This record gives sequence, structure tokens and C-alpha cells, in this order.
Amino acid sequence: MDICILGTGYVGLATGACLADIGNNVICADIDEGKIMHLNNGRIPIYEPGLEDLIRKNQGNNKITFTTDIHKAIHNSKIVFIAVGTPPDKDGSADLTFVLQAARDIAASLNDYKIIVAKSTVPVGTTNKIKEIITQNKKNDISFSIVSNPEFLKEGSAIKDIFEGDRIIIGAEDPKAIELMKKLYEPLNIPIHVTDIVSAELIKYASNAFLATKISFINEIANICEKVGADVVEVAKGMGMDKRIGLDFLKAGIGYGGSCFPKDVKAIAATARQHGYKFRIIEAVMEVNQIQRERITEKILALIDTIEKPTVGLLGLAFKPNTDDLREAPSLYVIEKLIEKGITVKAYDPIANEKAKEIFPQIEYCQNAYDACKDADVLSIITDWEEFASLDLNKVRSLMKTPAIVDARNIFEPEQITGMGFNYVSVGR
Repeated sequence: MDICILGTGYVGLATGACLADIGNNVICADIDEGKIMHLNNGRIPIYEPGLEDLIRKNQGNNKITFTTDIHKAIHNSKIVFIAVGTPPDKDGSADLTFVLQAARDIAASLNDYKIIVAKSTVPVGTTNKIKEIITQNKKNDISFSIVSNPEFLKEGSAIKDIFEGDRIIIGAEDPKAIELMKKLYEPLNIPIHVTDIVSAELIKYASNAFLATKISFINEIANICEKVGADVVEVAKGMGMDKRIGLDFLKAGIGYGGSCFPKDVKAIAATARQHGYKFRIIEAVMEVNQIQRERITEKILALIDTIEKPTVGLLGLAFKPNTDDLREAPSLYVIEKLIEKGITVKAYDPIANEKAKEIFPQIEYCQNAYDACKDADVLSIITDWEEFASLDLNKVRSLMKTPAIVDARNIFEPEQITGMGFNYVSVGR
């Protein structure tokens, strides 16, 4: 099929590359001339394992192209995906500026029947608002169908999530659109759930809100474990053996971050408030997540309380491994608080150093984990990159000024670390 993707961000690029790889002709369009120029020159603006190779492969096969000519991209496509950003507004609700502009662009470019697909994460009612804008602004009597098709991508495994996802949600009313969307996704051989548009929109928010709830819940359990002397790893393992609960997202730590959970949790809470309802559980989830960052920072500060001019080494800056995404990353809160107290900060992330420099140019960025350990009074693991779990701990201890570790991701075993002479603080153990 001939596909247009409006927006070349994380969702747009991953979706476009995968749809091209299963045989479709994909045009990715964006108003950002610099981004399109880089993409046409083979430079990918985000880090996502496997994405660069997939794009280059399908550029070579002429299955995916990039353009700033939005009108032409829409004009030449049968299915138009809206995959633009929906950043949080001041009140936590989603900012729909880019989505609504995309709807106006589609209206101006409608030349024959098309399926308009809302792929961006949007609040309940937005897909129908897109339909209204196109209906009101189109220049002719050409028909179109509207579909809500939310994405369920995890940064760091987006390609795998598209090719091997748990489900595809299609929210639509038009049988023709439903059948074409089923045909589009048929090569993936993934279960498809067809529902109404409003339910499809809410499925996305409800899913992320529930997963964020699991994270905040296990962090609360971790805090209780510290009070009573239990081990949260063992507690989570025992809980997760219950098939009704499952072990996924029951890993205690510094809390959730990134582009999805914080934004989507705020948005569903805002949607509830707008309809006269207080989503009490989710309000608490957000509060717990913020407190968890504060608790980790307090643990770091407690270990350097009596040290004059202390240095803190941080391992990991991205909100999770296998991405360079710093949006709502817990590391940003920790760094900000340490800087406020005049503490010297050394940091290392395998991918995200350069992006972090744009936010905190005043801290020292290291070329490897051992450089971040050198002369540090405390070392804190903020992101659980795989390479950190295999560090030579004897070398780490020899490099540090004071052998103290705050493990915000529980990547080490307490007995091993303390047995090596470290003052070791983790989460819920």
C-alpha cells in the first residue's frame, strides 16, 4: 500500500521503517527541513537499536523516502498516519497543536478517498476532532475514513514491539477502513482487536497508566521493605509468580521516566479532571514517582554529608537503557539537586552524554564508567545499562576516593558488594 507518515519522531520513524520493511511504499513527511535533510543523508536523529539499519535497507530498496512536501506526501498516499508529537501542556493535558495542524494539512491535500489514522497518543475525543477539522476544511466532497490506531512501543525495543507486538488496536466505524487496516497489518501476524474510536484512544492511556502504577506500587513496597527488613527483589519475585500479577514492571528503583509514562499518566489524570472526576490512584502514582527520585537523591546526600567538597559519579543518564532519551529522566532531577548544593558531578552514559551536555553543560562528562568512578566519594547507578553490571568492582573501589555506592536500580547483589568493602545502599533491600 501507499503510506504517508506525518511526523518523523520516535513513533513516526519506527512505524514507517517497519511498514516499509513488510512491503509498503512509505513517505515520511515533516516540516523540519534539517531533520529531513539528515534522514535523506542516512543520519537518524534518534537512537533506537535496529532502526538505522532498517531505514537504510528500505531506502536502498526505494520503499521509504523522506520529504518536507507534506501536500505531495498526502496526495500520493492511500493511508495517512498522524504521528506527530503531543507534548504535555502546563496543566498536564496533551498539547494537540501539531495533531490539529496535521488535520488541516490533510484537509487541504485530500484528492481521493483516504484512511486517516491517529497514531499519536491523543486524549479521548481527539480522533473525532480530527474528523471534524478535515470535514470542515476539505475543499471538495471526497470521502475519507478515520481510525484510532495507538502505538505500544517501548524505547529500546521499538522494532521488536512492532514486529512481535502483543496486539494491534484498531478503533474505527467504517467497515472499509477496518478491512484495509487489517490487510495492512496482516503480514505481522499479530492479534488485532477492533473496537470503537473512543475506546481505542483510552486503551493506550489506560495501559500506560496501569504499568506506571505497577512501578510506583513496587517502589512503595520497596520503601516498606527498608523499614521492616525485607528484600523487595524477593517480594517482587514471589508476587510475580502469580499469573494474575506477573513480574513485568515490578522492579524497584528510582521510578519511571521517558516520553510516554509521565506524559500519558498526566494526560489521563487531566482527562478525568476535565470530566469532573478525580483519578485518585493515578494522582498517587505521580506523587510516589516524584518522591522516589527525592529518596534516591537523599541517599546520595546522606553518604557525603560530612565530606568537604564531595564528588559524585553518576552511571547512566537516559531514562532507560538502549535509548538516548532524556525526557523526564530521573537523572535530571538528581543532577539538578546535586548542582544546587555545589557538589561536583561526573557522569557517564553510553549513548546520552551529548544530549545531557545541552541541559547541564557545567558537569563533567566521562568517556567510560571507570572515569566517572575516579576520585568519586559516591557512585550512583541511575540507569541499568547492561555494561554497568559487569564492571570490575575491584577496579571501581581502587579508583574511588571513598568506596560508597547508591544503586538506584538494584543491579548488584548486596552481599557481594559489602563483602568487597563498599558502603552499599540500594532500593528496598
